[in-house]
Amino acid sequence: MRPTIFVVSAVLLLVAGVATFNREEIRAGEVTASAGYKVLEPIRHGNLTVFPVVAAKSYPTGEFLTLDEGLRSGEVVVTEAGNVQGLIRRHGTPIHQYDGAEVNRLVLVNNSKRPLLLLAGEVVSGGKQDRVIGKDRIVPAESDPIDLSVFCVEHGRWVASTQQFGASEALYGKNAGTNIGGPVPMAIMVQPSVRAKAMADKNQQEVWDEVSRQKQAMTVEVQASAPVAGRELAQTTSYAKVNENEEVKKQVDSVARPIEQSYVSLMHQLRDRNAVGVVVAVNGRIIWADVFASTDLLSKYWPKLVRSYASEAVVTRAKQMEVTTKQADAFLADMEGRKEMIESEPGIYRHTEVSGDGFKAFELTSLLPKTGFDVHVAKMAE
Repeated sequence: MRPTIFVVSAVLLLVAGVATFNREEIRAGEVTASAGYKVLEPIRHGNLTVFPVVAAKSYPTGEFLTLDEGLRSGEVVVTEAGNVQGLIRRHGTPIHQYDGAEVNRLVLVNNSKRPLLLLAGEVVSGGKQDRVIGKDRIVPAESDPIDLSVFCVEHGRWVASTQQFGASEALYGKNAGTNIGGPVPMAIMVQPSVRAKAMADKNQQEVWDEVSRQKQAMTVEVQASAPVAGRELAQTTSYAKVNENEEVKKQVDSVARPIEQSYVSLMHQLRDRNAVGVVVAVNGRIIWADVFASTDLLSKYWPKLVRSYASEAVVTRAKQMEVTTKQADAFLADMEGRKEMIESEPGIYRHTEVSGDGFKAFELTSLLPKTGFDVHVAKMAE
């Protein structure tokens, strides 16, 4: 089923959570956002600042399957369009035959009995080129094969490395999620500057150009302390391979791990207050916000989100300033837009893109039975 798209030019108030807070309940140093969020005092490390966000209400999100979980279990299969005929579905109905591989098109099958949540910016590695998912969406349980809108983040390669796609090795080991059996892989999340090109510009050349800029910037950062690693980075065109480089991981770890650990500890403390997201600033400039429907959902994405923010901080060099909680609250609260674009797959999800003064916001709303809430809201500064 192809989604239905509506474009509306109007002033929009995007409301994510309608409950309000009693002012007497607000602790010192906290600010109340008009959308039912509280922005807390920041966690800072180097030039990266993260403002935790708590919500008036948390929603049940345990039914949703993440891409990491689906790839790990084998219940979610991503492949080049030309390979879809080899996939097995549980329905027993014929699978549509696709003609061949395309740069901006993959095919995904969700064989799980749970709906699959995909976030823009998640990277799948393999096939003829590594790709980044272009927009948030929900794939129903036991789905038919769907066209997946993607952008290449590996300019130059068009030779199959694997038949199917999986997670990058950048988040294996100590940086990955863990279970009783040890570390498990996670798909990386591209840094905000690359993510913005896929989500907002929707232009393959812009994505390639931004990947190239960030690779060059990271190469400069690594070159001084590790010349061999710097030469290796200069020779690769893959965003995932750059992030898998051991010297790059060290650089990103040095920023990400203190923030990650501090916020994980804070999430445990604030679980009853619904810690659901963050507002992110680099060098005193607010660049991004990610807000989820529940603390549990945020927890699943947090390890790779914080590394994406840290990657941005590592390659961003400017005079460091200090952004305030009040500024972070104002950024999160301002959702009034001049134009909105709505893409809807009835009974499954609604994706709303809001263009405002100096920002774009993206809201993914679940329309599955017993839901009707915003699963994820992302906002970027322009």
